[in-house]
Amino acid sequence: MNTTPRTPNRVGVLGGGRMGAGIAHAFLAAGSDVTVVDINDSAAEAARQRIEKAVHGSIERGAEGPASTWLDRLTCGTDHAAFTDCDLVVEAVPEDPALKADAFASIRAHAPDAVIATNTSSLSVTELAGAVDGSGNVIGLHFFNPVPASKLVEIVVADTTDDELVDTARGWVEALGKTPVVVRDSPGFASSRLGVAIALEAIRMVEEGVASPRDIDAAMVLGYRFPVGPLELTDIVGLDVRLGIAEYLHSTLGDRFSPPQLLRDMVARGEYGRKSGKGFYDYSGS
Repeated sequence: MNTTPRTPNRVGVLGGGRMGAGIAHAFLAAGSDVTVVDINDSAAEAARQRIEKAVHGSIERGAEGPASTWLDRLTCGTDHAAFTDCDLVVEAVPEDPALKADAFASIRAHAPDAVIATNTSSLSVTELAGAVDGSGNVIGLHFFNPVPASKLVEIVVADTTDDELVDTARGWVEALGKTPVVVRDSPGFASSRLGVAIALEAIRMVEEGVASPRDIDAAMVLGYRFPVGPLELTDIVGLDVRLGIAEYLHSTLGDRFSPPQLLRDMVARGEYGRKSGKGFYDYSGS
């Protein structure tokens, strides 16, 4: 009997931005047929281009090709009905509870038997499952940015999640070549809660003039062996994303997650990090 972990045959991804495209790429690499659905034709085409670029990059780094063997298994569009035959649909829309609840309801309407996984980095998976009557086949699969390079996927177990699904999800993550960690559904889970706490304190240190962003990051990289400093990572994740998570954690866990005024000011100025060309570091020349 073959017990090698494998991914579902047909996987849907709702939202083709950076995270959604990365998730789609990961499942394509593992052999699944992947359907990506986005808000309009322009967004769907942009998702296709992101995924195609990632596929070609993987092949250039030594993955088995040609690219056509991957891309023939990819479909991008705008119709949620394309999820009908999917075994798993991963929701990867922005971190807005109402938007995610609407996404869940639409996925369930078009794919009544599919497992729904959310890529939320902080919101309650149990509450999101409430949008589909607290279904037992809802789970959190929190991927990390950039998805192809990250080895971690956080499996978030809602109050209603079936025990068997947790074991199945572990197998999916392992089939992607990544390491699963299983956490109970609570604000920020494990990774975001710890990561944001460190990032917010680093931002406060900049705000108070304790040290420069570069020196703070160097202290964590060289002293604690972080692969990247908390401020550079905030630039990668997006200051706007960090702020949204911090505000949610502040509302659920208290004042220790209160966002520093510097973070609010930078977001108000449109300084989101790498994606805007400026954050704690300047990316305008890259």
